[in-house]
Amino acid sequence: MKLLLSNIQQLVNVREETSLLRGEALGILPVLTNAWLLIENGQIESYGLMGGAMPQAEEIIDAKSATVLPCWCDSHTHLVFPASREEEFVDKLKGMSYADIAAKGGGILNSARKLNETPEEILFEQAKLRLEEVMHLGTGAVEIKSGYGLTVEGELKMLRVIRRLKQWAPIPVKATFLGAHTYPLAYRDDHETYIRQITDEMLPVIAREGLADYIDVFCEDGFFSTDETERICRAGKGWGLKPKIHANQLNLSGGVQTGIKMNAVSVDHLETMDDGAIRALASSTTIGTLLPTAAFFLRMPFQPARELIDNNCAVALASDYNPGSSPSGNMNLVVAMSCIRMRMLPEEAINAATLNGAYAMEVADIVGSITPGKRANLIFTRPIPSIAYLPYAFGSDLIDRVMINGAFI
Repeated sequence: MKLLLSNIQQLVNVREETSLLRGEALGILPVLTNAWLLIENGQIESYGLMGGAMPQAEEIIDAKSATVLPCWCDSHTHLVFPASREEEFVDKLKGMSYADIAAKGGGILNSARKLNETPEEILFEQAKLRLEEVMHLGTGAVEIKSGYGLTVEGELKMLRVIRRLKQWAPIPVKATFLGAHTYPLAYRDDHETYIRQITDEMLPVIAREGLADYIDVFCEDGFFSTDETERICRAGKGWGLKPKIHANQLNLSGGVQTGIKMNAVSVDHLETMDDGAIRALASSTTIGTLLPTAAFFLRMPFQPARELIDNNCAVALASDYNPGSSPSGNMNLVVAMSCIRMRMLPEEAINAATLNGAYAMEVADIVGSITPGKRANLIFTRPIPSIAYLPYAFGSDLIDRVMINGAFI
């Protein structure tokens, strides 16, 4: 069936062919004004300008001067979790440090304890609601990490929930194994035993059941060292999982260089960067994924997006949706915050949150731009005067409707 969308005020990110964007190319956002878009069987067929001959279609929808852009591609989330942690949020407001909160059983270990107590079915239903919510906010592809199990049974349970979400969701879902999120209390002084659990007990089952696409490690002072990160990544690669690294969030941990050495698809966070890490990223094929809402929520310095872009690094934007440091999957806020606090231009932010985000989870062949053959996963805005209005009016709900695979949700 063919569906024709007419009277589109701005058709955004229109590309016949796509490639990963970096440097000046990230600031180029092709837009057609007063356009139409033809969709067939849930995929983009063609597009053009109003006023001339338009293709025939079984159904015609008047976009009524909406701006239409590809859905957001959120390449870093932790949206499978058992419970929110707003009590820790209040503790932080009262002045408690992360160490204080962790000492009383909070933080990642709080989520891990509750996750191991929560049945798989409940975890699935909770995560399904969150995924539905972010789809209505415009997300049309998502990556989801484990990492709140920290036991063989808990990590496998999380990944099986993510597999069920893959099977249920109408959007692309990628799964990442993050057993190396932190050390469980029992192994704080016995790293070797926990690493062997990851490499010898978790990974073989994950590979046998096809539970993950990627392997991730929190490479940070007080968590996993660069040597431990490399060892775990090599083990994951041996089972067919590509690396993605939590890098340089709290310190110059060496995570960026380790990720590049491991040929990681992306290194994520990057709040703490120096010239060496920037140069290394710029000369690699690895994508730097920036998570501004995590820096905002934790009251940390924002990522140096301007320096990364000006030095020709490839950057993507993602939400880091999780209960402890970024309890929101709203990519509209991510885009606005990237402009307001990281000095990204609107065109750069939109490209980083769509096409480059798709590349950061290897789905750019099917989503991330208005390109023939890709899925018709589209955001329809309320009438807006320009693309810059999206991040400018950060507090307004500018999404009118969301289309997934050629159908409104």
